[in-house]
Amino acid sequence: MMKNKIWIVVLWALFLPILSAQTASASRLKKGVVLDDVTVWGKRPLSEVGVQKTTFDSVALKENIALSMADVLSYNSSVFVKSYGRATLSTVSFRGTSPSHTQVTWNGMRLNNPMLGMTDFSMIPSYFIDDASLLHGTSSVNETGGGLGGSVKMSTKPANAQGFGVQYIQGVGSFSSFDEFLRLTYGDAHWQVSTRAVLSTSPNNFTYRNHDKKDNIYDENMNIVDQYYPIEENKSGAYQDFHLLQETYYNTGTGHRFGLNAWYLQSKRELPMLTTDYADNTAFENVQKERTFRGILSYDYSKNTWKVAAKAGYVNTYLTYDYKRDVGNGNMAAMTQSRSSIHTAYAQADATYCIGTQWMFTANLAFYQHFVESRDKNIIKIDGDKAIVGYKKARTELSGAVSAKWQPIDRLGMSLVLREEMYGTDFSPLIPAFFIDGVLWPKLGLTAKASVSRNFRFPTLNDLYFLPGGNPDLKRESGWTYDAGLAFAVGKQGVYNLSGSATWFDSYISDWIIWLPTTKGFFSPRNIKDVHAYGVELKADALFQLSENWKLDLSGSFSWTPSINHGEPLSPADQSIGKQLPYVPEYTASVIGKLSYKTFSFMYKWNYYSERYTMSSNDITLTGKLPDYFMSNISVEKLLLFDWADISLKFNINNLFNEDYLSVLSRPMPGINFQLFLGITPKWR
Repeated sequence: MMKNKIWIVVLWALFLPILSAQTASASRLKKGVVLDDVTVWGKRPLSEVGVQKTTFDSVALKENIALSMADVLSYNSSVFVKSYGRATLSTVSFRGTSPSHTQVTWNGMRLNNPMLGMTDFSMIPSYFIDDASLLHGTSSVNETGGGLGGSVKMSTKPANAQGFGVQYIQGVGSFSSFDEFLRLTYGDAHWQVSTRAVLSTSPNNFTYRNHDKKDNIYDENMNIVDQYYPIEENKSGAYQDFHLLQETYYNTGTGHRFGLNAWYLQSKRELPMLTTDYADNTAFENVQKERTFRGILSYDYSKNTWKVAAKAGYVNTYLTYDYKRDVGNGNMAAMTQSRSSIHTAYAQADATYCIGTQWMFTANLAFYQHFVESRDKNIIKIDGDKAIVGYKKARTELSGAVSAKWQPIDRLGMSLVLREEMYGTDFSPLIPAFFIDGVLWPKLGLTAKASVSRNFRFPTLNDLYFLPGGNPDLKRESGWTYDAGLAFAVGKQGVYNLSGSATWFDSYISDWIIWLPTTKGFFSPRNIKDVHAYGVELKADALFQLSENWKLDLSGSFSWTPSINHGEPLSPADQSIGKQLPYVPEYTASVIGKLSYKTFSFMYKWNYYSERYTMSSNDITLTGKLPDYFMSNISVEKLLLFDWADISLKFNINNLFNEDYLSVLSRPMPGINFQLFLGITPKWR
């Protein structure tokens, strides 16, 4: 029954724009206004031949300035965002794969943690991102290797300022949350300078209904007559995040451009108590801190038919995790004192050469040198010997690719990419990717796309070396991915624009790495799974100019993603074979609608995740399954335009219907909450 409801919602979201467009067109014809058809079809860039890509516009990135990229992705795409709670770890998964199968880049530099292989999107404020896109499946090979599910590509760009500029935004929200945003810019014919800062703080003490506990109701004879789920407060979840981004670009005006991007973040976050925890929150401390610096120097040169670029960068991350408990009389004893230090040197070179309008050749080489130390200062002695917890390792990583893109006629394009990866001293086999697309019906902009690629992902440093538990004998994961789909784009001048796509994908991943418990009491990774992930991705966008002052913007996405374990059973009792992978929803969907009138706007955002199993056997007894949930947010914004400044007022309501939901087992999530933002952008004469 639920599946039927999901399909009804998806079909309604995808075809409502078409029906509305026909209604709007008919209304204008009744008034005697005849509008010519406009074909929304331009010459496709050779660089994107056959690519399955989701691009986020500036409205999506800046709609709610307090959002992280995790929130942006959850409402504007069909990927699964796994969140451990408000202001806690948030990871992104494509097409039924794990977060470590998603490669993430910022201005070309990979952000994946070399220890864990994943990226925490809650630590990336959308205010710092000017361009973002998703490369699904095979398409990620154009950028980097290892993206068995896909990749997230983020970047900043010059502010395009003329003279001095200032923007300040103050946000106030539920749970005593405060968000402050400042941007200073300066620009002239050669220089573009920008400084952005974000400060977010909150005790994060929201209330929620705890479905993992039950309180009893007694009569006068102390007999239990009823039970209920108690309302509890999120405890020990306070956070304070500070981000600073400095950018400087110099353009000579003769094709040469130099750039500097420097991003510093400092974060202190308490880890909230679980919904199953009965302890007193004053009896322990559970705190995670992070200091990270990312810096990139870049050089670009463009001239007619060719372009070259070079980058050099450095990343330093220092992570601490402290867990203390009250051992009596108010004395807090350290149980865990984890310290992790990461130093990464980065360099990259790219070259592009075009022959006429039919051929494009590219080559790129990226170099990473990681130095990682992970240890626990709280040394534990076992039988008189010191237990070793952590490791100190260095690893070199290289990724190189060449490609040829050919467009023999305007309606047909083909692309071949050959990539090679090296981790340490281990080289991957050649990674090929082939793309083809063709315009089937120019009037509708109807385009068919298909691609196929091989890909590999190497074990992370924790997989190999973490003590206790690391497994240096792990094999790299490997997989084949196949994509095929249709896309269209049509419109009427000044009336509406419609676009959409439907994609089928099929992936086979071998030697999937998973951490399993051992008889010695700790977990260790093993290559045990062969996974078959397949499904459908749908996207639709519509823009209606309802009248001179009214505009309606709609977008929707949907994915159906079975991700099935076909590996060998570990024992006769292993029931995971043929089952959906844990924490992979089979269905995800999102819809956004924005209605604008002059300087007013109203936005509604909705997303949906189907049920997720917490056990590989898909056993639903006890806590083996998390229920599906819908999430709705609304916002109202008013712009005030004065000669001396532009002022914006915005009010958001999150979790509009006060949904009780969980993204991860036993991790509390907030109910309905509110935000108010005041922004001011002075105008300099």
